[in-house]
Amino acid sequence: MKKILAFLTSLIFYLCFGCSLVIFHLIQWIALNLFGYRAHKFTIELLNRILLLWMKILGTKISFEITTALPEDRPLIFVANHQSTYDIPPLIWHLRKYHPKFISKIELGKGIPSVSFNLRHGGSVLIDRKKPKEALQKIKAFGKTINKKKYSAVIFPEGTRSKDGSTRKFQKSGLICLFESMPNAMVVPISIGNSWKFGHQNYFPMPMGVNLKITVHKAQEINRKNPVKFIETLEHFIEKEVRDKQAI
Repeated sequence: MKKILAFLTSLIFYLCFGCSLVIFHLIQWIALNLFGYRAHKFTIELLNRILLLWMKILGTKISFEITTALPEDRPLIFVANHQSTYDIPPLIWHLRKYHPKFISKIELGKGIPSVSFNLRHGGSVLIDRKKPKEALQKIKAFGKTINKKKYSAVIFPEGTRSKDGSTRKFQKSGLICLFESMPNAMVVPISIGNSWKFGHQNYFPMPMGVNLKITVHKAQEINRKNPVKFIETLEHFIEKEVRDKQAI
């Protein structure tokens, strides 16, 4: 009975989720081309709020905590572990006043309604991981833009999603590039727990009652004299926070 319920709720969820992406693809285009950045940003926020509501069909509980007030007069670099596609909507919605822009793989820039359009036109950057030199150049240009506008960059330094919830080794080059191109920025660690469970069965059927836990931790000044050590400290901190979340 539980398996049948999971199949039914998954079908309803994907129908609602997919329709929202298709409808908002058109709304995004209209907002951006007729009214500009602010209108487009609003449509993205509204879309992701709706996507979070659809997740309730699955009985998903989302705990999103910002432990301390974040600075609003400086650009931010949000550094998070990555477990599934469903990490993204909570981040976009709850961090909306910080104008979060993502560093994403180039494959996501086409073929996905709403998502691809936003990545191409919403201020994020798409990189080809098979061309590391070109990717770093794009990240550098992206960082300069974010720094100038006092927006925020979101980076998943593991490079790929964790399938079992365990954190992976951080890739340092992209982070260091951001540090260099964003001299006014602070780093904000984010720990994400239990999101990996959505993809445990290749995203179908979707699991019921996942307790998704996301914590935005205190902003930190970057150790620019020893960025490698700073990244390693950041990695160990996030790893511990993720482990603690999933142990509860």
